[in-house]
Amino acid sequence: NQLNLQSSKKEEGVTSTFLVLMIDQVDEVGRILWKVQAKQANYTAQNKLGVVQNPFGELFQDGKVVYQVRADKAEIERDAQKLFLKGKIIAVDPNNGVELRGNELEWRPKEDLLIVRNQINGNHKQVQAVAREARVKTRQQRIEFIGGVVANAKESQLQMRTEQLLWPVKEEKLIAQKPIQIDRYKNKQITDRGRGDAASVNLKTNIATVTKNVQIELVDPSMQIATGAATWNLKTDTVITNSKVRVLHREENVTVTANQGEFRIPQKTVFLKGNVTGIGQRSQSINSQNLTWFLDKQLIEAEGSVVYKQADPPLTFKGEKAFGNINTQNISVTGGNTGRRVVTEIIPQPRE
Repeated sequence: NQLNLQSSKKEEGVTSTFLVLMIDQVDEVGRILWKVQAKQANYTAQNKLGVVQNPFGELFQDGKVVYQVRADKAEIERDAQKLFLKGKIIAVDPNNGVELRGNELEWRPKEDLLIVRNQINGNHKQVQAVAREARVKTRQQRIEFIGGVVANAKESQLQMRTEQLLWPVKEEKLIAQKPIQIDRYKNKQITDRGRGDAASVNLKTNIATVTKNVQIELVDPSMQIATGAATWNLKTDTVITNSKVRVLHREENVTVTANQGEFRIPQKTVFLKGNVTGIGQRSQSINSQNLTWFLDKQLIEAEGSVVYKQADPPLTFKGEKAFGNINTQNISVTGGNTGRRVVTEIIPQPRE
């Protein structure tokens, strides 16, 4: 623990004023923990508090610089276990380029923990984030944002809102284990929105995985997707779910449920598999094993044990394939290649 003073002016009492202040801190085996240099300081030895101008510091772990710290003005408090700075702080990891800005910084080298608090703004070539607090594990290069987190993945134009977000910088991922909202932007306008109880975004592949109580709202086509888990490819604008899914097309007022689904957003095409049930706005329905939904043409193509029902006029068609518009009740049912006949059931109306 070394305090070097240059060009000093000392007064009797509790406060000393120095034009140059340099603080070095080492551990029990002599490894450097931090260095701080300032041009001017008011230093109170009794409570180890100093008000310094233009401080610059280096934080060390395992003998290597893990963060560089600077500010226009800051208060410094230190002991053998930690360093505390208060002011407009900028901390930069020279290894990966992460920049953290805040109003308080605490360095606990024995815990390998750097904490930046109070109006956090983090910036990197891949991510920009704001939060109330950031906690950094320097050896692992893992950053945890806590409280009112808003993080932007720059390449994919994706914004995440949650209360806690983990950023393993080396792994190029953003991970949320708490409820999260994900907004997709194009030309500064929200085009898609996803919600779930947990999510992860791969910054390298631009693929988001959302799990637990997933809801995705698309602007074009105007559609709501509800499922247990979904993979959202932000490069191809594709959503894939291998769990039970419910789809609502708001404009057509058509609802479809299935065991699995794939949504190709630019092509406005939906592929649904397993126990597919579609219901139109006049309670007409279609059941099948597979269904392709061409949203821009308002057409469906169903295959496998097809059953189509409508109430007005009351009809039931059974076959292997079906094609048409469920809302206009213009459906063609065929027997496919199985040799099975199409079965038509006509339900007579009761006489008045």
